[in-house]
Amino acid sequence: MKALLIVDLQNDFLPGGALPAPDGNNIIPVVNNLMEDFHFVIASKDWHPNVSVHFEKWPVHCVRGSLGSKFPVALRSKNIDLVLRKGTEDTDDGYSAFEATNVNLVDVLNEREVTELYVCGLTTEYCVKETVLDAIKNGFKTFVIKNATEAVKANPGDEEKAWKEMYEAGAVIVDDIKYNGLSA
Repeated sequence: MKALLIVDLQNDFLPGGALPAPDGNNIIPVVNNLMEDFHFVIASKDWHPNVSVHFEKWPVHCVRGSLGSKFPVALRSKNIDLVLRKGTEDTDDGYSAFEATNVNLVDVLNEREVTELYVCGLTTEYCVKETVLDAIKNGFKTFVIKNATEAVKANPGDEEKAWKEMYEAGAVIVDDIKYNGLSA
């Protein structure tokens, strides 16, 4: 079985948010279309407490229950079957969706007999990359949908390094699954 994992498509990572990917809004229609092609759709959320060691490195963002932590209105979130919460403690960053504290993602994927994981979302060089690397480490054939993923672009060159690292680790990078013959 195949599953779609949408990483951190939240208001604070979109233009106008606390830590925006400059072109983050552009992926929302693509993600909406992708969700219709999968029987199992998962989304991760940063779900930080008010005070977190994470905020020593980053601006305060995605504080649990805040507007910034919510999915954007344009995202068809009713199509999401499972929401993962990560970065929920003061002691962790929670970059990878596999660090979710409300559910064990590996167990869920194994119970649903998922062997192929399609990953998209925000941001390429941090949470998407770490999620992809963890998916591969856990034995899932992992695809990253490039036209449904955006970078925060905090440091020049980081986005390119992230794509290279995911590819070298074994991820299959696709521009659009519908046009690569990878029907979900």
